[in-house]
Amino acid sequence: MIKRALPVTREADFSAWYQAVISEADLAEESGVRGCMVIRPWGYGIWERIQRLLDDRIKATGHENCYFPLFIPLSYFEKEAEHVDGFAKEMAVVTHHRLKADGYGRLVPDPDAKLEEPLVVRPTSEMVIGAAFARWVQSWRDLPVLINQWANVVRWEMRTRMFLRTSEFLWQEGHTAHATPQEARDETLKMLEVYRDFAEECLGLHVVAGEKPENERFPGAVATYSIEAMMQDGKALQAGTSHFLGTNFAHAQNIRFQNAGGEFELCNTTSWGVSTRMIGGVIMVHGDDDGLRVPPMIAPWQVLIVPMLRDVPEDAAIIDYCKALQAELAKQSALGEPVRALLDLKPAKAATKRWGWVKKGAPIIIEVGGRDVAGGNVSVIRRDRLYREDGKLDSNVVARADFVGEVSGMLHDVQATLHVESVNRLKANIVPVDDFAALESHFADGIKNPGWVDVRWSKPTGPALETVVTRLKALKLTIRNAPMGQTGCDNGACIFTGEPAVERILIGRAY
Repeated sequence: MIKRALPVTREADFSAWYQAVISEADLAEESGVRGCMVIRPWGYGIWERIQRLLDDRIKATGHENCYFPLFIPLSYFEKEAEHVDGFAKEMAVVTHHRLKADGYGRLVPDPDAKLEEPLVVRPTSEMVIGAAFARWVQSWRDLPVLINQWANVVRWEMRTRMFLRTSEFLWQEGHTAHATPQEARDETLKMLEVYRDFAEECLGLHVVAGEKPENERFPGAVATYSIEAMMQDGKALQAGTSHFLGTNFAHAQNIRFQNAGGEFELCNTTSWGVSTRMIGGVIMVHGDDDGLRVPPMIAPWQVLIVPMLRDVPEDAAIIDYCKALQAELAKQSALGEPVRALLDLKPAKAATKRWGWVKKGAPIIIEVGGRDVAGGNVSVIRRDRLYREDGKLDSNVVARADFVGEVSGMLHDVQATLHVESVNRLKANIVPVDDFAALESHFADGIKNPGWVDVRWSKPTGPALETVVTRLKALKLTIRNAPMGQTGCDNGACIFTGEPAVERILIGRAY
């Protein structure tokens, strides 16, 4: 019987396990404000790695970073009715600019400090960026405009869960303006592919890229695309979205340009973003019953060196040995960057520190004791395969020089192993079904981890689509997306409408 590091297993209670990983891995904690979290250094270090790697990819496609205000005039939102309606229930609004004492020891808004116009705390930036585009774009020569910002946003969520759905979260949001609809559509799909490739290569998340149905579109969008990842409990996580906005926002905000023929046209715009929700996905895809497992590409530290100290004079030699090892590792490269190695000299028992790093998910943990120093060795633990078949910790004594020479390949192997596990899980848990009764049976109460189903779809709209959504909602299901690259559908009928199917879609429970 393997003794696990966490107080609860995935099998016993996946939701409680998820919260335990966040707590035991020191990723984040409650802040005192409902729906807002304190992201601790290890959690924020993962986000910094995500930022750095994704930012490089965004810039490689020609986008430039900028920053827009946190506060947006309410009138900006009122210009685009569908957009404001989609976010109205989630908006945090600032109405006063000063507080005053009420004489009873409390602070209250000063009635004399009421704002002439309420300000919305940024839920997304289409409207404020669109106002800037209207100023910046005059001629076809000004296009395309390709910008991105890294920022925080606020959406007043009723049911919150750290990293997955919080009232305040961190993200990047890209916004572009183009001369033609085709250019804007191409941009939307290009950035969807950037997200798909980033999730696969850097996060080790196997995802399905595809188009969302009409009812799941971003408010005001013509088309919305997503990448969907499967968690270990079979639920879907929307890990990123890219939106073709057509001329809807341009019309509302007068984003026009004079074409080469001297005529004025509306721009076609896009927006796209991913957030700290990706960290939640990494937890639920890669975590195990001992805590988090961080893919080496996004691990703040890839190799943790834990000296086994006993408060004796011989400790100095062990520390010197570890410092030399750390310096050697820093000269190595893995996954396209210098190896990130940390020497943990905190005053705690080696076993305590080892299990702390196991729970945090450090890819490789090195233990060094007096015997290792004498023999020129290190004891190596790989986080992706923690135990031997007999249930004992899989710690291998390796010659120090050999480990330094092999660390690059080892980190690459850990990254690949986690990705392959994600690929196999998704492939094994998507089941084609041919009628609604089979769908109901597949998701019957009591069936654990049902995964997703793949069904024929006729792309109904209006009342017909609303009927489908209602039927799925009764089963706590949603349409995830219609995977990209479909070459058409077979001759079967849509399982909802009976009409000829034009594509296949994925359906499942989701976060």
